[in-house]
Formats: sequence, C-alpha cells, structure tokens
Amino acid sequence: MMKISVLGAGAWGTALAIQAARAGHDVSLWGRDAAAIAQMRASRRNQAYLPDSELPAALSLTADRGAAIAHAAHGLTIVATPMSGLRETLSALPADHRVLWLCKGFEAGTGRLGHEIARELRPGQPAAARVGVLSGPSFAQEVAAGRPTALVAASEDAALAQAAVDAFHGERLRVYTSSDPVGVEVGGAVKNVMAIAVGVCDGLSTSSPDAPGLNARAALITRGLAEMLRLGLALGAKAETFMGLSGLGDLVLTATGDLSRNRRVGLALAEGLALPQILSKLGHVAEGVYSAPTVLMRAREAGVEMPITAAMVALLEGRVTAAQGVELLMGRQARAE
Repeated sequence: MMKISVLGAGAWGTALAIQAARAGHDVSLWGRDAAAIAQMRASRRNQAYLPDSELPAALSLTADRGAAIAHAAHGLTIVATPMSGLRETLSALPADHRVLWLCKGFEAGTGRLGHEIARELRPGQPAAARVGVLSGPSFAQEVAAGRPTALVAASEDAALAQAAVDAFHGERLRVYTSSDPVGVEVGGAVKNVMAIAVGVCDGLSTSSPDAPGLNARAALITRGLAEMLRLGLALGAKAETFMGLSGLGDLVLTATGDLSRNRRVGLALAEGLALPQILSKLGHVAEGVYSAPTVLMRAREAGVEMPITAAMVALLEGRVTAAQGVELLMGRQARAE
C-alpha cells in the first residue's frame, strides 16, 4: 500500500484517485472548493465532473492542501491542476516529495513545459530529481468507469516512473514507463492544438459538398504528428516517443474522440461561433486554446515550422475564419514529405 495525494479534484484527478483507491492504496483527494468537497464527501460522487462514478469508500476527501501534502510525504503526489496552476502547486511542495503532474501544455507567458518549471523551482537538485509526468490517450470518464486504458509515466528518475506503475497499474489500466519526459510533454501539449484543427475540419465537412472531408482529416492528423515531432526534437526529445502513447496515441484520441474538449472547440469554430461563447458553453478548460500561442512561440524560437499551429492561432485570435484557415494550409507550396 502506498500513500498517495491527488491535488486537484477535477475530472482527471478524481478519476486517478478512484483508480488508486480501487487498487488498495491510501488516497487523499484535495480540492480547493471546501463546499464542493463537502458535497462530494456526502454524496460519494463528483457531481461537477464525474457524476456517473461512485467514489470508493476508502478514498478520503479534503479541502486542506497542507494535510494532503503531508499525507504523501513518503509516498506519491499527483498534481492534477490545469497547466496554469502547476507552478504554484509545485512551489508549495517540499523538494524531497515524489511528484508527477497530469497537466498538458506550455505555461502561458514563460512558454515552459512542466519539467522546465520544476528545474527552475528546484535549482539545487538534478533535473531528474523526483519529478515527472503521467500522460497518454485517456478520457477521465472512461478511467473512472474502469474501461481499458494505457498511460505512460515519464521521468529521468526510473524509480519514480516505477512508482507510478505501482500506484496505478491494474487489470483495466496499464502504465508504461519512459525516460523521455520532454517528448511526453511536447506530445501532450501539441496534440491539443491539433485536435482543434481536426475539429474545425470535421465541422466544415458537414457544411457543403466541397468542404474538407475524411481525406483532409487524415492529412491533418499525419502532418500534425510531423509538427509535434519537429518541435520535440528541437527541444531535446527522442523521436520514438512520438510513435507511442503520448504522441500518436494521444493525438488520435484527442483529435477524433467525441469526449475531447479541444475537438469540440474546433467543431464550434467551424460553425462560426465566437471563442468566448464556445468556452462559456464548454464549461471546462480546453488546454489547446491557451497552449496554441505558446506552442507557436516556442516553435519560432527553435526555428521550427508549424503551419497547422500557426493557422489555429490565427483562427483563435479572430484573424481568419475557419474556412480561411483551411485555405491557408491547402495553399502552401508543394514540398517533400
């Protein structure tokens, strides 16, 4: 049995807390909203995010972050906040805690990935010191429901990656390990932007006979993977990572799955809805919206060409329509693949 604290009671944090509790671990799930935590404790459900999944009786719930942090002092801490909350949460954790984060994206403003933030906050320790990322093609609803899923735990600290296997691996959830957190994080960030693009393509496909179709969808996913790979290699990732769960796997799921919030943003943009209206209706964070400008910034700094990302940034900023964004991509000069 391992003591595990999950910091963040959204859909994904709750789903993994359920999984770990089912596996027999001593799990504490923290949420910042005391009233919501009290309601979850009374109903044994997270009505806001996973209303159909019952919380195991052994799963403890708390609005006291200090208590949750102390609970996992000799175990494993899972940061399940959005990317915007990763820096503050890591800052609150003792340097000797073993930490994995679930958030996918680049930090707004700085453009940093999770491992870069951790390196900045822990300057006196090796880059690999007890931190890593847990990622892969996964919808929280399916994990909470016990449907088969595979994830990857990535860290330069092999013992930490193995701890993730010990915590979450089971009959319905497979956890693989990786020594390439850079590649896993780049894949997790860029696939959200590509999912918006595929959503736009699929949304336009229903508008007229000459609109993009399945051929265009296949091209976008394939060329989106190429953009992801180019940026990853420029930032020090391993090429093979992008053929795995956190690369191709997560891209396919997020770009085509009906539960994908980023895909739904793209579908709504294709309908001509304004972005603020889309996000208000969505009700949850769609990381690709916030990551797209930062992905493009990092790409340009690294001298990496990412035309799909550039078209999505132009669309999200209102500089082009959905149809014009597709025209920008189809009007590019021919080149070798």
